[in-house]
Amino acid sequence: MIDSNGFRLNVGIILVGPHNRLFFARRAGQDAWQFPQGGIHKNETIKQALFRELYEEVGLSPDDVEIVACTRRWLKYRLPAKFIRREIQPVCIGQKQKWFMLRLLADENNVQLDCTDAPEFDKWRWVSYWDPLKEVIDFKKAVYRSALLEFAPLL
Repeated sequence: MIDSNGFRLNVGIILVGPHNRLFFARRAGQDAWQFPQGGIHKNETIKQALFRELYEEVGLSPDDVEIVACTRRWLKYRLPAKFIRREIQPVCIGQKQKWFMLRLLADENNVQLDCTDAPEFDKWRWVSYWDPLKEVIDFKKAVYRSALLEFAPLL
């Protein structure tokens, strides 16, 4: 779903594992690392999108995690011009995201990156809390910083 301003509605997932380390994954076939995230479908609630994306990208079910928090407001980023696909209507200029912090309750061996025919990720690792800001693509850094700052007092 794309809002009237051209932002695709999306959920972002910060998964907290052992020793308060964060799940960070590499996009399939790329040297690009990020948190799981994905679009909200029409007639889907934010929580339904959260758990669908969690399963599709990470292979975890709602019983494998607990929701620690959700950002108070939508966080937005704009796509660089080279990533905007103007041939697709409506045009998406960026993402408008609700971010969730989830705590992993299940064993980390439950993580599966191949739950769909086209996996988003091909590798993952646990990282220190602020490390994603050093590695995520530049146009997502401000959103990551905002979510991490909001959630930091909860750990």
